[in-house]
Amino acid sequence: MPPKVKFTRQEIVDAAMRVTRARGADGLTAREIAAELGVSTRPIFTYFDTMEQLRAEVRAAAKELYRAYLERGLAGPVPFYGVGQAYIRFAREEPELYKLLFLTKPGETGGGAMDALRFSQDLTRASVMRIYNMDAKTADCYFRDLWLVVFSFATLIVTDDCPYTDEEMYAVLTEVSLAVCKAYKEVPGLAEGRFDRDAIFTELVKKKSDDQKG
Repeated sequence: MPPKVKFTRQEIVDAAMRVTRARGADGLTAREIAAELGVSTRPIFTYFDTMEQLRAEVRAAAKELYRAYLERGLAGPVPFYGVGQAYIRFAREEPELYKLLFLTKPGETGGGAMDALRFSQDLTRASVMRIYNMDAKTADCYFRDLWLVVFSFATLIVTDDCPYTDEEMYAVLTEVSLAVCKAYKEVPGLAEGRFDRDAIFTELVKKKSDDQKG
């Protein structure tokens, strides 16, 4: 009779999450997980045929944690602004999971920044459409543009190279959000790429800012 398995599948995934948080995605090995559990590697391969299967489970668990952050942001008084804050907070509080989701090349089971972008868009689309009175195409473009800003800040955070305070980052996010929203509202065909770029820029350059008038 084979020995009874001491750990459940979920307990192994939880241990793999702890290893990822401590050592990063590259440190997620059967040996490290077994050491975390205090056993040999045999129980791991009772539930998982390959380490890639286990890595996929860890990625899925990290994505669900990320979803919880975004949902808390969406529940705030200004949902889209809350999402930006939640994204930055996830990067600060879970840097290795952020790297796993956003800074790791896609594998056979998915992953990568673009996969995470689409996941984020799906979660926020209805909220953006309702609050900003946009159709789905424009809402996705608007989210993409703002996501690229918070992605930049979050990447600076997880690489320990961010010189900005939270207040400074949120101020930039507000400025860009206002500018992008105004552009999509006032430039016909912008979301579809059907607009006269040269004419619009020429008109903008001619305008004086308020502090230059008089």
